[in-house]
Amino acid sequence: MPILNRAAELQDEVAEWRRHIHARPELLFAVENTAAFVAEKLKEFGVDEIVTGIGRTGVVGLIKGKGAGRRTVGLRADMDALPLTEISGKPWASKTPGKMHACGHDGHTAMLLGAAKYLAETRNFNGNIAVIFQPAEEGGGGGNLMVKDGMMERFGIEEVYGMHNLPGLPVGQFATRKGAIMAATDEFTVTIKGRGGHAAQPHRTIDPIAIGAQIVANLQMIASRTADPISSVVVSVTKFNAGFAHNVIPNDATFAGTVRTLDPEVRTLAETRFRQIVEGISAAHGAEAEIGFNRNYPVTINHPDETEHAVATASAIAGEGNVNAEIDPMMGGEDFSYMLNARPGAFIFIGNGDSAGLHNPAYDFNDEAIAHGISYWVRLAEQRLGL
Repeated sequence: MPILNRAAELQDEVAEWRRHIHARPELLFAVENTAAFVAEKLKEFGVDEIVTGIGRTGVVGLIKGKGAGRRTVGLRADMDALPLTEISGKPWASKTPGKMHACGHDGHTAMLLGAAKYLAETRNFNGNIAVIFQPAEEGGGGGNLMVKDGMMERFGIEEVYGMHNLPGLPVGQFATRKGAIMAATDEFTVTIKGRGGHAAQPHRTIDPIAIGAQIVANLQMIASRTADPISSVVVSVTKFNAGFAHNVIPNDATFAGTVRTLDPEVRTLAETRFRQIVEGISAAHGAEAEIGFNRNYPVTINHPDETEHAVATASAIAGEGNVNAEIDPMMGGEDFSYMLNARPGAFIFIGNGDSAGLHNPAYDFNDEAIAHGISYWVRLAEQRLGL
C-alpha cells in the first residue's frame, strides 16, 4: 500500500505550515507561539478536545473515532528548536539569530498536524487518537514533564508512538528496532580541588591539572575494562578548564562531559565506576573531587509488540524492502524514552534523504518526506484502532 492519496494532496499545505514554524524557532519550554499555532490548527480541524499547558507548554488534541471504543493511542511530535545560527540559505530560514530548527522538529510537528487533519476528517477508527505536541526535547525533558503532569492517565493513553527524521536514510524509507534504540545521556561535571603554587616548584603543590588528566585517561577504562565488551558505553570528556598563567599551577581544575549507555544496568555500573575512578585518583594524590552527575534522559527502549505494529505499518506504506527493522542503536538521546517508560510503544526513524546532519547549521527538513510521515501516522492509528 503506497502513501495515501489524501496525504499527497496535503503535502504542499503541510509544507507551508512546516516552513512557517521553521522560520520562527523557539527553544525548550518557550514554545508559546508554536504551541498556539498547533492549537489553532487543531481547532480548525475540528479536533474534539484540545488541552494546552501540559508539561508547561505542551499541547494534546483528542480525536474520537466512529466506533464506541474507549482505547486511546498516542502519537507524539516535538516542537522545540536549537540554539544555533542557521546557514541553510533557504527562503524560510530562521528569522531569529541564534535559534534554528536544526533537528527537524518543525517537520515532525507539521506531519503530525497533517495526520490530525486527516484523522479528524475521516475518523475511520474505533477509539481515540491523542496527538501529542511536546516542548523541550532538546535537553529540557519536556516528555518527562508531560508524563508527570498525568497526560497518560488524563487521556487514557494505552500505547504511544514517536517518529524522528534521519538524514542519510532515503526519503520513503523507515528504520527501527526492538529494544534499545537510543542511549541514556548522563552528564557530569567534576572539579578537582588541589593546592596551587609556582610552576617551578610542583612538589609544593597538589596539581589538579595532572590529576585531572589522569582521571580523564582512566575514565576510558569504563568502556574497555569495566563493561562487557559487547555492551555499548561511551564516555566523552568535552570540556577541561584550568589555570590562568604559564608559570602558575592553579588551585583547581574542572572538566565535564557525558556517559552514554544502552542498558539500564550498564548505566548504573558506569556511574558507580565513574565515581570510584574520580574519587580514587583524587584521593591518591591528596586532592578532593566534587562530582556532579546528572542522570539525564533514560535509554529509549522500544517494546516488542508495538515495534512489530510500527514495522508492519511502515512496510505497508513503503514496502518491506524499504523498512529496516534491525537498525543499529544510536548513542544519541531522546526524551520520548520517558513516554515509553510510562506506556508501551515504539520509536521509528523516517528518511530525510541526503541532507546535512542533525544539529548542523546547514540542516533543513526534507518536505518530500511529509506525505510518507502523514501516511505512517494515519495507517498506524487505523491499524491499532480498527473499526
